Amino acid sequence: MENVPPPAEELAILDRELVRLDARRAQLLARRAWLLNAIRPPAAPAMPAAPVARPFAAPPSEASPPNVQNLLLTLGGILLTIAAIAFTLVSWGHLGIGGRSAVLGAVTVAALAAPVALLRRRLTSTAEVVAALGLVLMVLDAYALHRVALADTDGLGYAAFASAALTALWAAYGLSLDELRIPLPVAALTAQLPLPLWALTGAAGAPSMEWALLATAALDVAVALWAKPAGVRAIVATGGATTGGWALLIGGSQSLAADTPLEAIPPAVLLLAAAALALFAAWRAPSAAVASSAAAGLAVIAAVGGVVRAGVPEGWAVLGYLLCAVALLGLVRTGLPGRLTTGLNGASGAVHALAVLWSLPLVALTLAGPLTGLEDIWSGAPAGAREALGLDLPPSALPAPPVILLLVATVLAAASRLPWPGAAAAATPGTPGPTEGPSGPAGAPGTSAPTGAAAGAAWGGWAPSGGAGAARPAGPAVSGVARRALAACGALVLAWAGLLVLPSSLDLNYPATVTLQLLLTAAALALAVRPGWVTRHAPTGDAVALACGLVGAVSAGLLSLATRPATFAVLGTLVVAFAAAAVTTRAHRAVQAVLACAGTVFATALVGAVGAAAELPPHRVALTLLAVPAAVALLAARPGRHPVALPMEFTGASAGLLAVALATGHRPTLALVLALCGVIAAGTAVRAERRPAAGYLAAVLFVLATWVRLAASDIASPEAYTLPVTVPALVVGVLRRRRDPEAPSWTAYGPGLAATLVPSLFAAWGDEHWPRPLLLGLAALALTLVGARLRLQALLVLGGAVLALDALHELAPYVVQAVGALPRWLPPALAGLLLLAVGATYEQRLRDARKLRDTLGRMR
Repeated sequence: MENVPPPAEELAILDRELVRLDARRAQLLARRAWLLNAIRPPAAPAMPAAPVARPFAAPPSEASPPNVQNLLLTLGGILLTIAAIAFTLVSWGHLGIGGRSAVLGAVTVAALAAPVALLRRRLTSTAEVVAALGLVLMVLDAYALHRVALADTDGLGYAAFASAALTALWAAYGLSLDELRIPLPVAALTAQLPLPLWALTGAAGAPSMEWALLATAALDVAVALWAKPAGVRAIVATGGATTGGWALLIGGSQSLAADTPLEAIPPAVLLLAAAALALFAAWRAPSAAVASSAAAGLAVIAAVGGVVRAGVPEGWAVLGYLLCAVALLGLVRTGLPGRLTTGLNGASGAVHALAVLWSLPLVALTLAGPLTGLEDIWSGAPAGAREALGLDLPPSALPAPPVILLLVATVLAAASRLPWPGAAAAATPGTPGPTEGPSGPAGAPGTSAPTGAAAGAAWGGWAPSGGAGAARPAGPAVSGVARRALAACGALVLAWAGLLVLPSSLDLNYPATVTLQLLLTAAALALAVRPGWVTRHAPTGDAVALACGLVGAVSAGLLSLATRPATFAVLGTLVVAFAAAAVTTRAHRAVQAVLACAGTVFATALVGAVGAAAELPPHRVALTLLAVPAAVALLAARPGRHPVALPMEFTGASAGLLAVALATGHRPTLALVLALCGVIAAGTAVRAERRPAAGYLAAVLFVLATWVRLAASDIASPEAYTLPVTVPALVVGVLRRRRDPEAPSWTAYGPGLAATLVPSLFAAWGDEHWPRPLLLGLAALALTLVGARLRLQALLVLGGAVLALDALHELAPYVVQAVGALPRWLPPALAGLLLLAVGATYEQRLRDARKLRDTLGRMR
């Protein structure tokens, strides 16, 4: 929290700020007046001469004169450079030693001296090109000197010396002619070569490559901090980052290759030196402070961690680096500048993340390990946790992961309690900021909102543009709260993961492993159902704890399948734990629903395990599973509409589907299971809010149960399958017509009647015996008479149509026999007579058809 100064001190700050603003305003006004005078056009003559009209306007130029000039100068410089190289490499043998030296020396001196005269004449671009030609000639002079006078010297050594000499000469030349922009950047670029080339020679006294690169980076940092030209600073900054990065890579590889702590000390010294250089650069160059400090942090961790790695047993190296990262976090809390703190924290966080990633495979194997034992359920208790989980890892890779996960969890837990930027403002939204002073000064005459903002900025705070008393933006506050929540959730997950892999790391016995997983699941559920440390620091902490509890419960349940006692103990404990958590939770309703559904799932597993332990066949186990949806239906029938009831009922219905799937291999039992499911659905339909869906479901289940029972009894008559559908449908139709006498008969009775009449008619047409057609005809006749008596269109039409088709089926053999006995000319003659009769009475038949249509239309 920033302290608000006393009114007198704040008034003095405001006065000083106003004086500074007045002085700055006067400077800006004077500069504005000068600029207006500079751009004002000269006065026009009194009588300007009329311009001479040209017959044709000149076309606009496509290139400006400066561009043409630069292009010509560049091409000229390139051609001269090519000529000089060709002269040096190709035509060298035509002159003697003296002549060759004289020509190159004279041309080089002339090229380097010419820019002086050109600059005096203000020909800057020409001077730049000639100076660049002189620099190229100096390189050719160095090459010629090596070929002529120093041919026996080492090429790399001479190149290192020549590059150093050229760097010094070009730097001196550029400093003496500061108007030239090429020599100093070229010197900065060439300065990257001497020390690495010297290291490549391997001569006595030459530095190693990593130290040569680091020294070059140090030189680049020095030049970047004190050089004035922007081009030079950009080149040396890029060169320093490149050479320093290569030095860090070489030092890191040497540290990883060291076998003993003594061998790891030299690369550690190199890495620490590189870290010091990077911190110095970050301190002096704020624009690169984050990246430089991050590199420094990684170098420090690699240096110290490399020595620790070489001295600890195999498998503990990652923990050594992690401890160095934790120590770096502690050192960062010593008041360093903000940008440096950001970079160092980022480096430490990256090492923490890599350590966690290195430990995650063991967590994944621990969670997936129980799946390997599904083929040998209840085959006996394993010897230890590693055998139970099927872990096939080297022993050295197992002890460190739980320690790493718990250590990172501790760090995240501590981070969640630290004052993140903006978190306090979010926690106390009414707290006045630095710009919100006491009410007296804020309302005093002569003070305004902008002056209050300026005063706030004077003691290090910040103020929004809205003035004093304006609300701070929500971005930093939300970010601080989100970071604390993320840290708290991460701490919870990593602590759970660390304890989860602890049995496999220590290779505990099987009972201890199962017990620890149960306790871990119970602890996660306790955090999910009760507001505690996690939910105080993270609004979603209960959901994260619930997810950990669910994953742990599934893992414990699978792990318990090795023995029967463990299976019953674990599943029973999980059922009780989830039920208690669902009843006592104070979390969100969604959390309570998930807990209740999980308890239902584990109850289903427990009931199935009981049936399997009794050595019941699968279709008998299906009957035992129906206890779960029945119990869920009873629990959901309590007074009041609890929001958890619907998810529980869906979960119970899933248990019923599982029972149906298990009973599919035995038809009589399947029919019984479907009937019992229908009973449960009918009981659920008693409740008004579940009546529509549960009622239809119960009807469907009863019909399916009847059909399966009939199929199991080898009954092929279609009426046995359709009548169980027709009778309830007709009952529903009668009840509907009682409530709504205007309801049409087709919707009330049509579906139920068609469900039996249509299949029976098809069966009658394929039946060679007389009972089925006779019974169908009698039923259709009765239906037709009832429809005519009650004036119901559906009954009359369906009954009449079925009766006619059934009668046609019965008369068909006799008609065929009679037609076969008649002469062949008689059917066409009868058809002709029929057509004549129909044509003659067509009008009368139309009138009769209209009367019949009107009569049917008046029926219901």
